[in-house]
Amino acid sequence: MVGSFKPNPFGLYDTSGNVMEWVQDCWHKDYKGAPADGSAWLEAGGGDCNRRIIRGGSWWIDTIHQRSAHRHGAIAATPVFAIGFRLVREIE
Repeated sequence: MVGSFKPNPFGLYDTSGNVMEWVQDCWHKDYKGAPADGSAWLEAGGGDCNRRIIRGGSWWIDTIHQRSAHRHGAIAATPVFAIGFRLVREIE
């Protein structure tokens, strides 16, 4: 049930365990040279935009990866049943 567990430190509920999430960033092997302002990290610094970053965990992956800091890259054109995306609506 939604909201069954306490929110994470960011105040968000139910952010892990559903699907791994695509983010806009291109693949980089580490964080050296990453933008400090939270913007997407694209080709700059040797990014490979054929592979995109996936964050978090899903019902299909080991529990050790059930955290927002978990990341890996995948070819964006490859359909995977355990990868999705999160919609955000800003409310003022």
